[in-house]
Amino acid sequence: MQVYTGKPPGGVPEKNQGMRVVLDMSEGLQGHNITCDNFFFTSYRLGVELQKRKLTMVGTIRKNKPELPSELLKMQGRTVHSSKFAFSENATVVSYCPKKNKNVLVMSTMHKDASLSAREDIKPQIILDYNSTKGGVDNLDKVTATYSCQRMTARWPLVIFYNIVDVSAYNAYVLWTEINQQWNGGKLYRRRLFLEELGKALITPKIQRRVRPPRSTAAASAVQKIQAGPSTHASNQPEMDPVDTGSGKKRKRCQLCPPRQDNSQPS
Repeated sequence: MQVYTGKPPGGVPEKNQGMRVVLDMSEGLQGHNITCDNFFFTSYRLGVELQKRKLTMVGTIRKNKPELPSELLKMQGRTVHSSKFAFSENATVVSYCPKKNKNVLVMSTMHKDASLSAREDIKPQIILDYNSTKGGVDNLDKVTATYSCQRMTARWPLVIFYNIVDVSAYNAYVLWTEINQQWNGGKLYRRRLFLEELGKALITPKIQRRVRPPRSTAAASAVQKIQAGPSTHASNQPEMDPVDTGSGKKRKRCQLCPPRQDNSQPS
C-alpha cells in the first residue's frame, strides 16, 4: 500500500508517477492483465515495461499522447461505429467512433489483431475486454460500503485505517468462502455472518482480559457473557440481549448515532 501525501519522500517533483505506481503495485506478478484508465496511467512505455515482467495491459489512452498516430485522431469523414487500428511490435491501438465526432482510444499489449464483435454497434474486441475488466476499484468500494467500519473523522490516518480494515475483511471473506465453499451455503447474508464471527474473534481475547466492566448496561452484559466462558464462533446468528420492558426505567438513546439521526415516535 502506498499513501500519496502530495509530495514524494525527497521533496523533488516526480515524473512518470503513474507508471511508477503501476509497476510498484504489480511487483511480483506474472501472467496477468492489468486494466488502466487514461487519466493517470495508460502509456506505451508502461505497456513495454509490463511486457518485460510477463504482464499485459489494456486501457483507454488520452489523445495528447505523442506515441499515437495522427490517423487515429482524425474524425473527419468517420462513420458511426467505425474502427481504425494501429499496430506495433509491442502494442495495438484502436480508434472507435461510438457516435458522431466521438473518438474512443484504447491501447492493448494483449491483443494482436483487428477483431470486431458481431454486435449491432460493431465494437472492437479490445474495447469489449476493457469494459469487462474495468471498474474493479469501484466495485470493491461498492461492496465494502455495504458493511463498513468507517466513521466520520477529521484525521486522515484514521480514514486510511478504516479503509484497510474494510478491504482486509472483504479479502478474508473471499478466501474463507473459497476454501470453505459449503459454509452457510444457501444464505444470502453470508458476508454479514462472516463479519460478525470475525469481529467476535478479534475482540474476545481483549474482552477476556478486561478488569473493569463498561458503564452502559448493554455493553457490560455483553462483556460478562464473553468473560463467562470460551466463545464459540460456529453460531450463525448473534445472541440478542433480552429487552428490558420495565416502565420504571428511562430509555436511553444509542451511544453511537448522532442526535440528528433520532427518529422518535409518540407512544
